[in-house]
Amino acid sequence: MKILIINAGSSSLKYQLIDMQDESVVAKGLVERIGIEGSNLTHKYAGKQFKLETPIKDHTEAMNIVLKALTDKEHGVIADISEIGAVGHRVLHGGMKFTASCVIDQACMDAIEECIPLGPLHNPANLQGIRACQAVMPDVPMVAVFDTAFHQTMPPKAYLYGVPLEYYRKYSIRRYGFHGTSHRFIAGRVNEILDKPGSKVVICHLGNGSSLSAVVDGKCVDTSMGLTPLEGVLMGTRSGSLDPAVVECIANNEHLTTSEVLTILNKKSGLIGLSEYSSDMRDVRAKAEAGDEKCKTTLDVWAYGIRKTIGAYAAAMGGIDALVFTAGIGENDAAGRAEITEGLEFLGIKLDAEKNATAREETEISAPDSRVRVFVIPTNEELAIARDTLALVSK
Repeated sequence: MKILIINAGSSSLKYQLIDMQDESVVAKGLVERIGIEGSNLTHKYAGKQFKLETPIKDHTEAMNIVLKALTDKEHGVIADISEIGAVGHRVLHGGMKFTASCVIDQACMDAIEECIPLGPLHNPANLQGIRACQAVMPDVPMVAVFDTAFHQTMPPKAYLYGVPLEYYRKYSIRRYGFHGTSHRFIAGRVNEILDKPGSKVVICHLGNGSSLSAVVDGKCVDTSMGLTPLEGVLMGTRSGSLDPAVVECIANNEHLTTSEVLTILNKKSGLIGLSEYSSDMRDVRAKAEAGDEKCKTTLDVWAYGIRKTIGAYAAAMGGIDALVFTAGIGENDAAGRAEITEGLEFLGIKLDAEKNATAREETEISAPDSRVRVFVIPTNEELAIARDTLALVSK
């Protein structure tokens, strides 16, 4: 079966077509600037690339263009839409309603809509993507895979905030966590490697958005992101955790609304805010290596926050068997991995410098005398979504 994976944003639509017979990516692409001037499609297949610039008024039109690209005689990869057996949709927020992926029906759609207050930027876009697919592929089964579902195994001591409990009851204010599909994929893979019942693992999903999770026997017991993806460690443009009074202080002094301050914390903070240079780790690191003090300090803040979280999760789990780095920065920034683990020798974490420097693909980078195994494991959220989709539609 071939499964189409859709990740819809407010003005974008990412896709992958995966052949589940060998789990290979047949084609993938991105539609950008939907409903905006300059909209375009980038379609990649068989080592080649096709680009199209054309007005795209909405997500339904975007889906039609994607399907046309997939079936085109010159750059297509399937003869007909009927070759697509199912569609898997990435959905940001499932609230407390979803602890696992589900086949999309009206009840599922209603529940995703009810979670819009928790994911006001992403859930409406995810719904647009689902409805667009339903409009052009009405007879194809579809599955929703939730970013928050993996973290629903957290106990109350990990997910409750110290605010009046009535806000939890009224508005479902609690820690949810994100990047759940990635964390679940990595948790499954590292469990296969360790083959140890009750294993205690810290997963570091480090990219422009970053989150850590504490996983015991394959189940999440804590995670760094919270009600929204703003909480946690320093990220590309997000501040990460801070004193809530900072919001009031900035608002009062800059004469801004709460929403305007949150926009700053989400889009103008993190690496770019501290370095006053870039949100891209590669840029910040290059400038730090050239002697820029602000960039050096930014890297210190970034690594220190992640190191603290690893230590906290080791304490929360009562030990640690493995530490895993994944996602764009986690998989590719050897210097960052070294900075993060420096000082964690007391936990039994020790890197092999050469293995760390040359790590490519899935690699163990811990030293022979390290009591904790350390890995670089590439994540694959699309494949995780495809596997869930296949399992559910096969039933």
